[in-house]
Amino acid sequence: MNGINAISQQAVVPQQLMQAAGNGAPSESFKNMLMDGLNQVNQMQQDADHAVETIFTGGDTSVAEVLTAVQKADMSFKLMLQVRNKMMQAYQEIKDIRI
Repeated sequence: MNGINAISQQAVVPQQLMQAAGNGAPSESFKNMLMDGLNQVNQMQQDADHAVETIFTGGDTSVAEVLTAVQKADMSFKLMLQVRNKMMQAYQEIKDIRI
């Protein structure tokens, strides 16, 4: 049964988060992890913009590739927005705690 739990944990939780939880070697800070995520979302947005620009100017890009790039950028932005909302919600809950 332990083997099943270990496999399901690895499939769901990325390795960075496992290390951040203290199960392995020292990992990067929470701030760095957030900044890396924001930079990845920004890069996806820029790639999608470039793909759209390329197809409009008659470049050698298929419509499927452009659509995929735009959808990836949209999905990553929505995920980033949900992470932000959860962080703000957690901040509000902490702020409302009376000591």
